Amino acid sequence: MRLDHLSFAAGPDGLMGTTEQLSRQLGADFHDGGFHPRFGTRNQILPLAGGLYLEVVEALEHPAAEKAPFGQAVRARSEMGGGWLGWVVAVEDLAPIEARLGRKAVPGNRRLPEGEELQWQQIGIKGLQADPQLPFFIKWLSDAESHPSVGGGDIRLAKLEIAGDPHRVDEWLGGKADHVVDGLEIAWNAPNGQPGIDAVTFHTPAGPVRI
Repeated sequence: MRLDHLSFAAGPDGLMGTTEQLSRQLGADFHDGGFHPRFGTRNQILPLAGGLYLEVVEALEHPAAEKAPFGQAVRARSEMGGGWLGWVVAVEDLAPIEARLGRKAVPGNRRLPEGEELQWQQIGIKGLQADPQLPFFIKWLSDAESHPSVGGGDIRLAKLEIAGDPHRVDEWLGGKADHVVDGLEIAWNAPNGQPGIDAVTFHTPAGPVRI
């Protein structure tokens, strides 16, 4: 179990406008991540150092975006003005999480512009919808060489600021929160409104950037 990526929902400027703004702040270019047919979403990807990545995601005018919890969550966050959607934890075995949550993981896939297809399973979006401080879980089915973090450069995740309760998150992670966030600074803030990620700090070649 490890931190895999962070998800940022597009704002009023749409996917490309939001991505361009983040690119200017971070001093790095995102690339096209492709379309998620099961969720009715598409994304742009920025590989980070340390096997992590940042995605900017947008819900499309697509039937799946109305039905799939992930598409619903993205659209809801975008309609609030966009911003941090959540954090995602990768696991090798989803069975214990499925048993604990009482439901099955759902398949996910997206086809890259070059034609390659990435495949995974995920679970926990309904938890994110109900309580945005909670991460959701992913199990990659594609080879490690295809992971979106491949090619990560000099930008490194430094700090998460989360409005929420660390004990609740640890419970959600099955008591493994310390393992997931090992080496990563997390500041827990009392929720002033909706819980969830308040801000993220990155180390960049030009210095720290807080978003």
